[in-house]
Amino acid sequence: MGPGRALGLGLLLGVFCGGASGLHSLRYFHVAVSEPSPGVPEFVTVGYVDGILIARYDSETRRMTPGADWMEANLDQEYWDRNTQTCRNNQQVDRVNLDTARSRYNQSGRAHTVQRMYGCDLLEDGTIRGYRQDAYDGQDFISFDLDTMTFIAADAAAQITKRKWEEDGAVAERWKNYLETICIEWLRRYVSFAGRAVLERKEPPTVRVSGKEAHGVLTLSCRAYGFYPQPISISWLKEGEVRDQETEWGSVAPNSDGTFYSWASIEARPEEQDKYRCRVEHASLAQPGLYAWEPQSNLLTIVLAVAGAILVVVAVGAGFALWKCKSGQTGYRAAAGSDRGSGSSNEGSERSSKEILA
Repeated sequence: MGPGRALGLGLLLGVFCGGASGLHSLRYFHVAVSEPSPGVPEFVTVGYVDGILIARYDSETRRMTPGADWMEANLDQEYWDRNTQTCRNNQQVDRVNLDTARSRYNQSGRAHTVQRMYGCDLLEDGTIRGYRQDAYDGQDFISFDLDTMTFIAADAAAQITKRKWEEDGAVAERWKNYLETICIEWLRRYVSFAGRAVLERKEPPTVRVSGKEAHGVLTLSCRAYGFYPQPISISWLKEGEVRDQETEWGSVAPNSDGTFYSWASIEARPEEQDKYRCRVEHASLAQPGLYAWEPQSNLLTIVLAVAGAILVVVAVGAGFALWKCKSGQTGYRAAAGSDRGSGSSNEGSERSSKEILA
């Protein structure tokens, strides 16, 4: 994703990118909005391990709470109190960051958002990756390159922040310590809490194909529900030939039960509907599944699709921007958030945002 390019349509889905064999990931997402509304708090933090929600904080409850039973069972109240305070500090810092960004871009009078993603990956071969990325109003702003220990600015406004943070060499050093040490230690700990039964399970997708005709065009949609782990391939075939260039894909989204949901659609001529098949590949399936649209079952399919959509967890509310990933890509070498302090692995998983934009 190049500097300045729009990031997409929903922040938390960036958590589900990646796909290396044996990969475990820890991601945190912060979102601050200038004009909160019902269902959209001023500030939200969510954390994920391997795409599973582990913790959540928002400015309305003002508490960090566990998102999984195994988090609640293995961490004491002091952990949640400490990270609650960190989130409150982050909320204050991002309030300043919103004002700074609006000033940089000479904006006022409408809703704005600051987004931040950070975290780390642990691969099967023992190698690690770290990420930090900040965005403003759904556009890339600045990211951290762990390999070069530099910050990548997306535009002239972000260059000001880049110069400031690079002049203060301690900012990059704190991030290096967090991403390569603290983050990985906490990821290993969380993985041990969850266990293989949770993180290495395989749940096959339920696949439904629907069709809708309008103005002489038939739109075929293939939806996969309730699968785990996250990586999945959904393709449309016409007479056995993959038609990726004509296919529109939805991002993989989480369901409330810890599984995932995704879809792919294609436009076709109504008289050619029998030539199309949806192919679904997933780790839970011994071989790819092929699915065709059966018009007589379309009403049931629509009902199931609506029911499935209701289950999707919208963890950070409407209007939040997303880090949108393509299969097998990780985007920026980044991780967002801030500094937790001295760097001890006993300090907790959240980082306190000491680095303001200006």
